[in-house]
Amino acid sequence: MNQPSNQSRRQFLGGTLTATVTGSLLQSVTSHAAGEAPPPPAAESGRKIKVGLVGCGGRGMWLAGLFRNHGGYEFHAVADYFENVATKAGGDLGVDASRRFSGLSGYRRLIESGVEAVLVIDVPCFYPEQARAAVDAGKHVYVAKPVAVDVPGTLAIGAAGRLATENNLCFLVDYQLPTAPAAIEVGNRIRSGGLGAMGHITSFGMAWQAWPDPVLGDSIEGRLRDEIWLSDTALSGDTIVSYDIHIIDGIVWVLGKPPVAAMGCSRTLRVDPHGDRTDVAAVVYECGDGTIWTHVTQALNNNFDAATLSASFLGMNATAHLQYSGKVYVRGGAGHYAGEMGNIYNEGAARNVAEFHRNITGGHFGNANVQRAVDGHLACILGREAAARNTRLTMEQLLRENRRLEVDLKGLKA
Repeated sequence: MNQPSNQSRRQFLGGTLTATVTGSLLQSVTSHAAGEAPPPPAAESGRKIKVGLVGCGGRGMWLAGLFRNHGGYEFHAVADYFENVATKAGGDLGVDASRRFSGLSGYRRLIESGVEAVLVIDVPCFYPEQARAAVDAGKHVYVAKPVAVDVPGTLAIGAAGRLATENNLCFLVDYQLPTAPAAIEVGNRIRSGGLGAMGHITSFGMAWQAWPDPVLGDSIEGRLRDEIWLSDTALSGDTIVSYDIHIIDGIVWVLGKPPVAAMGCSRTLRVDPHGDRTDVAAVVYECGDGTIWTHVTQALNNNFDAATLSASFLGMNATAHLQYSGKVYVRGGAGHYAGEMGNIYNEGAARNVAEFHRNITGGHFGNANVQRAVDGHLACILGREAAARNTRLTMEQLLRENRRLEVDLKGLKA
């Protein structure tokens, strides 16, 4: 294949919508809490939706299994930067060899291959361009998180979601926590005042490992596989974006809006870093109502007892707790409750796969969780930037900066 010259992802892929940050945009960065469980599966349409999978690595193929198990989808095309990965995935999913695409532009050929919906599950820095291209082509979109790594990309996802709604297309971001019945119950009780006045939120994104970080090559090609991209901020957004978004999204979902400011600090501890991700960070967020929110993150091989994605909400009268596994509760006050999350990764993703099918076949194009995805990602980026600069940063400042993280595509296959 031809190789692109030394150019950025914006210049090569050429599709990111750069939003002009105005006062009206600042006012629009607020989400609406989803206080009700998704409707139970209705009688599903008998037709199969033709889907294309962009990103055939571990998570992509895991999600592909859930789509196959649902029974309402047919894999029509696959795309991955690496030809051998696309070839194997296409064979495993029964995709004709003529519709197994590779290279940076493989997703475009997938979009043109006759699919109805595009599953975007490769490297997050490319999600805004890929998702917008799919919407522009009249395709439904199912996108993994994190949906973007910087402010322009995050705002572009929001614009793509709105355009999808205008064009009667589905656009669903794969968040699991807000689909769990126990989490929904806790969220409803918090929002109904069950804790009294909110005083403090504490949350943790404690990864169970340090992401692989080998020596850099002549191009970023080697960084695009085997989770190595998690060690490069321009590819992943750093750990607070790529991993902690799971619980930060959950908090934004409960609160109904993102924080207004943050301050923090971060450190890199590993002896010979090659990528620029941080190893530990702590952030104190300020919410619009005065609530203080403290978040701690790490990505270290330090024998921490378990991966932790959790949040505690401390009110005047009671305390609530949410996490990605185990028990969740409201303790004290009139809204006392105890529940169990179950296997949220599998069950939550399966619920999203079913909802995506139900929305497409039923003509439901509200795409309610896209704006919340924008809010949650902006919260993550705000925390990352405040910690990296070791200063206080407001959401308004972050949006006005509108800073893009550039990816050097030199030497990559088109």
